[in-house]
Amino acid sequence: MTRLLIACLTLFCLAAPLAEANPRIKDIADVEGVRDNQLVGYGLVVGLDGTGDTLRNAVFTRQALNSMLERFNINVREADLRTGNVAAVIVTAELPPFSMQGSRVDVTVSALGDSDSLQGGVLIATPLMAANGDVYAVAQGSLAVGGFAAEGDGASITRGVPTNGRIANGGVIERELDWDLAGQAQIRLALRNPDFTTARRMAQTINAFLGAEAAAAQNPSTVSLTRPLYFEGDMVALIAEVEQLRVETDMRARVVIDESTGTIVMGEDVRVSTVAIAQGGLTITVTESPQVSQALPFADGGETVEVPRTNVSVEEELREMGVLNGTVSLRELVDGLNALGVSPRDMITILQSIKAAGALQAEIEVL
Repeated sequence: MTRLLIACLTLFCLAAPLAEANPRIKDIADVEGVRDNQLVGYGLVVGLDGTGDTLRNAVFTRQALNSMLERFNINVREADLRTGNVAAVIVTAELPPFSMQGSRVDVTVSALGDSDSLQGGVLIATPLMAANGDVYAVAQGSLAVGGFAAEGDGASITRGVPTNGRIANGGVIERELDWDLAGQAQIRLALRNPDFTTARRMAQTINAFLGAEAAAAQNPSTVSLTRPLYFEGDMVALIAEVEQLRVETDMRARVVIDESTGTIVMGEDVRVSTVAIAQGGLTITVTESPQVSQALPFADGGETVEVPRTNVSVEEELREMGVLNGTVSLRELVDGLNALGVSPRDMITILQSIKAAGALQAEIEVL
């Protein structure tokens, strides 16, 4: 009896970490309609210390400045404005889902003209519109710029991006998105990494938890969820229960290569069939050592000439051919390539060659 109890506890301790290692549904899928919305607006930043747009070059800045002043009954259309304290900017923000009227969001301000810096500037009230053209927020406030620029007659220095800044809580939500999530009878869950196996496992996990056929995988990226009639609660309560469930995910074997930095990322399921690899380097060195040839003393018609001397040497690094046995794992593949003394950049070429030979059971994605 004691041995049986110890065996059961051992299996439980081994199974618990495996279950906890699986991600939650909320970490691998998004709920339909619950997303951010991008907002954008065009405005003016004032109060700059001579680092604003050149009004002669930035026509849109002059037009925006004239329109703003006309709203205050100031007519300057015939005047020759020469101020350098104003800059035209693009203001962007993200409208969180289900934001209430009066709540605040952070905004990003970026120079549009030839302004040198937005440091010390103040954004004038700017309406922020969505893709449908409706205004959902208004942004205004003092900018916080992380970068700076300074210059003198003989030198200049720049740190960061002085033409880009942020206003913390600088946007006020003026309009809400009207969508009744709680009253929905059916929603869809969208997988962030589409996969048939993961979608099917998610539906099975949800159905096992609810005790009914409430979820169904429609395609590799979509799982439909219907609220059971016996469920005591609305759709929000159902989502709160479902998103805590853990699902064992699956994905295609993939090798991601960034040639600019020599970075290689390989998934756990990457496999290599039996293949022989030989990798070596060829170095050609050309050395120029010209010599000067002079005529003998007191010789008639002699002249000094330069005689070229070129030395060419070829060095080939000899390495043995290595053999990777069939269906080796990721660790065995890395150990085998490291045993050949392969550098990361050479490994990129080798992996592409193995894929071309049909021995790499994974797709290669080059960034």
